[in-house]
Amino acid sequence: MVLLLGVCAVSTGAIFVRGAIAAAGQGGVPFSLFIAAMRMSIAALVFTPAWRQVRRRSPSRRAWGLAIAAGLVLALHFAAWISSLSFTSIAASTTLVTTNPVWVALLAWGCWGERPRRGTALGIAIALGGGVLVAWGGAGESSGSQPLLGNLLALIGAWGASLYFLLGSAAQRQGLGVGSYAAIAYSTAAIALLPLPLLFGDGYAGYPSAVYLFAVLAALVPQVLGHTSCNWALRWLSPTLVTLGILFEPVSSSLLGWFFFQEVPGSLVLVGAPILLAGVAIAVLSQREAH
Repeated sequence: MVLLLGVCAVSTGAIFVRGAIAAAGQGGVPFSLFIAAMRMSIAALVFTPAWRQVRRRSPSRRAWGLAIAAGLVLALHFAAWISSLSFTSIAASTTLVTTNPVWVALLAWGCWGERPRRGTALGIAIALGGGVLVAWGGAGESSGSQPLLGNLLALIGAWGASLYFLLGSAAQRQGLGVGSYAAIAYSTAAIALLPLPLLFGDGYAGYPSAVYLFAVLAALVPQVLGHTSCNWALRWLSPTLVTLGILFEPVSSSLLGWFFFQEVPGSLVLVGAPILLAGVAIAVLSQREAH
C-alpha cells in the first residue's frame, strides 16, 4: 500500500511541472531551473529537523563527501529532467528517466568490474532498443516542440539519478541514516540550483500565484511524500519489487498527461516505451537472481 502511494505520488511530478509551465505561459531551461530550485529548496526545508541527527552522529568526512556529491548529481537530475518536459512528451520523458537501473548496472560494470549476468545484458539490450524508438519518436500534439532535445535531457536526468543512487548507497553504508542523508543531499542540491535561474536570465519573482502553488506541490507530493514512501517501502519490501513498482511511473504519468493536457504521444513512443520498460524489468529481475 505504501509503495502504491509512493508510485502514485511520484507520478504527479511531471504533471505539476506541466501545470507550472501552463500557468506561467512559458517553458524552457531558465524556467525549468526555477522549478527545480524551488522543488529542492522546499524539500530541504522539510528535512531541516534531520540536521539535529546529523550533528549528533557527526558523520565521517567520507560520508559527508559522498552525500554532497549525491546532492550535486541530484541537482543535475532535476535540472535536466524538468527541462526535458518543455521539449518532449510526458510519456517519453518519464519513460527515459526511469531507465536508471540499466545505467546503474553499466556503471557498476565500468567502474567496479561487476559484469552483468546474461539476463541483465539481455534486458539492457532490449531497453536500449526500446529507448532508440522512444528517443527518435516524434512527440504527439501539445507534447513539446523539440523532442530530440527533450529526450536527451531526460536521458541526462536518468544518468544523474543513477549516480545519485550509487553515491547515496555508498554514503548510507558509511553510517548515514536516511533522514540525515536526505538533509545533506537535498540541501546541497538546493544550494547548487538556487543561483542558476538568475545566471540564465530568469528570477524568482513576478510569476502568477498558480506557478508557486505548482512548485510547492512538486516539492511536497512527488519529492517528500513519493520518495519518502518509496524509501520507507525499501525497509519492508525487496529492492527489486520497489524498483519494478517505480516502473509504473511512466504509465500513470502518461495517463495523467492525457487526462489533464490531452497529450497523446507519437506512435514510436507508444511502441518503444513498453519495450524499454520490459527491458528494464528483465534487467532488474536478473540482478535479483544474481544476488
